[in-house]
Amino acid sequence: MHAPVLVLKDSLKRESGSKVQHANIQASKAVADIIRTTLGPRSMLKMLLDAAGGIVVTNDGNAILRELDIAHPAAKSMIELSRTQDEEVGDGTTSVIVLAGEMLHVAEAFIDKNYHPTVICRAYNKALEDALAVLDKIAMPIDVDDRSTMLGLVKSCIGTKFTGQFGDLIADLAIDATSTVGVDLGQGIREVDIKKYIKVEKLPGGQLEDSKVLKGVMFNKDVVAPGKMRRKIVNPRIILLDCPLEYKKGENQTNAELVKEEDWEVLLKMEEEYIENICMQILKLKPDLVITEKGLSDLACHYLSKAGVSAIRRLRKTDNNRIAKACGAVVVNRPDELQESDVGTGAGLFEIKKIGDEFFAFIVDCKDPKACTVLLRGASKDLLNEVERNLQDAMSVARNILKNPKLLPGGGATELTVSATLKQKSSSIEGIEKWPYEAAAIAFEAIPRTLAQNCGVNVIRTMTALQGKHANGENAWVGIDGNTGAIVDMKEKKIWDSYNVKAQTFKTSIEAACMLLRIDDIVSGIKKKQAPGSGPTKPKIEEEGDADGEQIIPE
Repeated sequence: MHAPVLVLKDSLKRESGSKVQHANIQASKAVADIIRTTLGPRSMLKMLLDAAGGIVVTNDGNAILRELDIAHPAAKSMIELSRTQDEEVGDGTTSVIVLAGEMLHVAEAFIDKNYHPTVICRAYNKALEDALAVLDKIAMPIDVDDRSTMLGLVKSCIGTKFTGQFGDLIADLAIDATSTVGVDLGQGIREVDIKKYIKVEKLPGGQLEDSKVLKGVMFNKDVVAPGKMRRKIVNPRIILLDCPLEYKKGENQTNAELVKEEDWEVLLKMEEEYIENICMQILKLKPDLVITEKGLSDLACHYLSKAGVSAIRRLRKTDNNRIAKACGAVVVNRPDELQESDVGTGAGLFEIKKIGDEFFAFIVDCKDPKACTVLLRGASKDLLNEVERNLQDAMSVARNILKNPKLLPGGGATELTVSATLKQKSSSIEGIEKWPYEAAAIAFEAIPRTLAQNCGVNVIRTMTALQGKHANGENAWVGIDGNTGAIVDMKEKKIWDSYNVKAQTFKTSIEAACMLLRIDDIVSGIKKKQAPGSGPTKPKIEEEGDADGEQIIPE
C-alpha cells in the first residue's frame, strides 16, 4: 500500500505569464468596446437596467460603467479609470477608456513576440512625456473673463452630450454657477468647489428653459408655524444654528425623583425658563429668520413667532453651510455666544413658494454669494437626471478652465498632432523600445478614428486624409467635425478641449495600460461556498490511484 498523497484542491487557482496578459488585454478591450460608441456628438445612447429594476438612458461613459457588474479584475480596474477621471476633472471619461484599451491592444503584438512588459512600459512612459510636451506646445491661453469664449468652450465640451440639442442653456447655467462659487486664494490660484457649494435641485414640471441659477440657495422646507410666521421677508437678518432649541433630554435613561407635588411644577418651569432664556439671547440680535439643524420646540416656536421671527428646523448640515456662504452668516453652536458679526445680512429676499405639492424656501438676491443652487425644471425624471449628469460635466469643464485657463483643439486634432509628432520622434529612438514607442503613437489615433466611426463616414479615407495633413505639420488644429464627419479647422468651428482634461486623459490611460501589462499572475484565494450546514471540510486525503490529473505534492 502506498503512502497517502495530499492533493491541493481549489485553494489557489492560478494562471500566469503571457496568458494572463492576453486575458487582461481582452477584458480591457471588451470594456472599451462597450462605451466606444458613446464618444462624440453623434454618439449612441445606452439603456441600462439598474439593480432596483429602474432604467437609465445615457451616453455618459462614467454613468454607464458605474452600472456594469463585471467579475474580471482587469475590467474592474478599467472601470475605476473612468471614475478617477470623473473625480479628478469630471470630463473625458469615455476617451480615457478608449485610449487605454487601444494602448493595450497595440501592446498585444509585442507580448506575442516575447517582449518583456517592462520594455513596453518604458517606451509608453517615454511616449507620455513627449505627448505632454506636445500639449504644452500647442496649448492656447484664454481669458476667463471673456464670457463668449467660455461659453463656446463649455458648449463644445458638452456638445457631445444629450443636452447639446438645447443650445447654450446648460453651458450658461454651468458658467454662472462656477463663477459664483469661485474663490481666489491669492497667487493666481482659484478654488472652485462645485461639490460642496453648488446644489442641483431637480423639480419635475415646467420646461427645461425655465432652469436657472439662483443668486442664493433654495431647499425643501417650510417655516415651523405657517400661520403665525412670515413667508416673505425682504432683506432678512439670518441667524444659523446647529443646536436644538428645545429642552435637553438626558443622554441615556434619566430618572428624576420628585418628593412633593409642587416639584413637578418647578421642573416644568425650569424647562420653560431654559428655552425662554435661549430664545431671548437669539432675539437680542433682532433676527428675521432663525434656521437650525436640530429640533425646535413648540415653546421656542411661540417665543419666536411672537417676536415676528420666522423659523426653520431640521435643515441638512450641507444646506446650512451653503446658506452661510450665500448670505455671509456664521453657523453658531451656542446661542449665548451669538455676536452681531454672526448674523447674515447679505440676502435680499427670503421667500417660501409652493411648487407642485411641496414648499420650497428661497434665500435669494444675495449680494456676493459664494454658494448657489441650480434649479432644473423638465418634463420627466429621466430627462432631469440626464440633464443633471450633463450639467455636472459642464460645471467640471468650467472649473478646469478657471483653474488652468489653457485650451487645446477638440475633434481628435490634439491626438493626431501628438501621434504625428511621436511618429517622427520614434525614428531617433535607439534599441528595442523604438517599436512599442511607435505603437503608442499609433494608439493615439484611436480617438479620431472612433469619432469618424460614430459619424458614419468612411473611416479609412478620413483617417488617411487627416494623417496626411498632420504628417507634414501644416496645421495642428485640423480634426473631425463630430456632427458631419467633415475634416475642418477646429479654431474656425470653435471645438475646444480643456488642457487639464486632455493631460489627465493621457496620463491616466497610459499609466493604467502599463499597470495592466505588468500583471503576470492572477491568483484567486476565494474558497468555493459550502452548502449550508455541511460544517468545515477536512483536507481530503486520497490514494495515489485516485489522484490522477491533480496537482500533487510529492511525499
